[in-house]
Amino acid sequence: MIKHHLSNGMRVVMEKIPTCRSVSFGIWVKTGSRNEPLPLNGVSHFIEHMLFKGTDRYSAKDIADVFDGIGGNVNAFTTKEYTCYYAKVLDEHLHIAVDVLADMVFHSRLDTEELEKERNVILEEIAMYDDTPDDLVHDLLAKAAYGDHPLGLTILGTEPNLRSLSAYELRDYMDRHYSVGNFVIGVAGNYGDDLLELLERHFSGFANVGEPFSCDPPGFVGDSLFHSKKTEQNHICFSWPGCSIGDERLYGMILLNNVIGGGMSSRLFQEIREKRGMAYSVYSYHSAHLDSGLFTVYIGTAPKQTEEVLKVSMDVIGDVIGQGVLDAELRRGKEQLKGSLILGLESTSSRMNRIGKNELMLGKHNTMDEIIERIEAIRMEDIKALTNELFAQPFALAMVGQSDKAIQSFGRDQLVVRRSTETTAGQ
Repeated sequence: MIKHHLSNGMRVVMEKIPTCRSVSFGIWVKTGSRNEPLPLNGVSHFIEHMLFKGTDRYSAKDIADVFDGIGGNVNAFTTKEYTCYYAKVLDEHLHIAVDVLADMVFHSRLDTEELEKERNVILEEIAMYDDTPDDLVHDLLAKAAYGDHPLGLTILGTEPNLRSLSAYELRDYMDRHYSVGNFVIGVAGNYGDDLLELLERHFSGFANVGEPFSCDPPGFVGDSLFHSKKTEQNHICFSWPGCSIGDERLYGMILLNNVIGGGMSSRLFQEIREKRGMAYSVYSYHSAHLDSGLFTVYIGTAPKQTEEVLKVSMDVIGDVIGQGVLDAELRRGKEQLKGSLILGLESTSSRMNRIGKNELMLGKHNTMDEIIERIEAIRMEDIKALTNELFAQPFALAMVGQSDKAIQSFGRDQLVVRRSTETTAGQ
């Protein structure tokens, strides 16, 4: 991996892969929904959509035609902390992808007529999301975990916000957050020796300094929230504070997640789905932010068996807290983690995502050998210490369903109490 600064200071990270014929190219911007004031919630995602709606050189249809005409893919995504515009093309067409994406990001017209059409598209996206309770519950969970902190806001925004946002507000937000210091260009694949010259030509003229990047660290609220909706299942999430993206314990957190609910061999999946047949979808995951993280469990189950599923879930996690992780589980988790990382190296898009995100969020890069060494160095006592810290407080709880009866008396501190009891009993 090579790191370079263009003449205007914009960062570039590159990884040459001469054995393939594709190149993945991404423009990363360090801004997302957590940077938005409440009245502008949804503006980052709205901007992402609008940059595909045309420039003075390319109409929206032109952009689609260009990439279809070269057999390439172009897309974008917005998260709570960053936005990425990216393309994957044949190596011979990289100059076309760079030209079009740079023009989209720096010279979007934000045309009023197109804005009104795209506003309606996003309103339909919000409506679709609201009709998907197993997605909706995760946004509700963020609110339960973070309260009024911006990390508790949705990425899509709210319908009232979307209806009121103007082209001026989109442009003003871009002027403040789309700045040289907030940009990273990531390239992975079979690019040519003229890459830096190509990037210099398209990006060095950008000089916006904007506002310095800043964000307030969140506190963990640990609330319980219910959203009434006519559904066939109850959709439930509970979460605890996890590790930030730069935390040295992050790989240990991923291993612990694998044991609890991160795959088909996990304890939750085996106990709730395979052994008892009480849920189709049951899993856990860890999400890492700049200064915080969340470990989350999701279960979708019928209302009549919700109370039992919740009890079994607490029993499974309680066993992990009280009895710890097995040697076989730790070894299997390490192999799973190493496998997913190494297999990801076979894709230019995965490599571009890795180096782009690492540079944007961490400003540093570890080699794969260094990462594997860190994974192999994780000991059982490291997992135990992380477990004790993770479950040291009541969890946040969110549910979407027809009735909240199953969670009305569900103690969010029960694992804390149980751990305290087990610790005392063992003394």
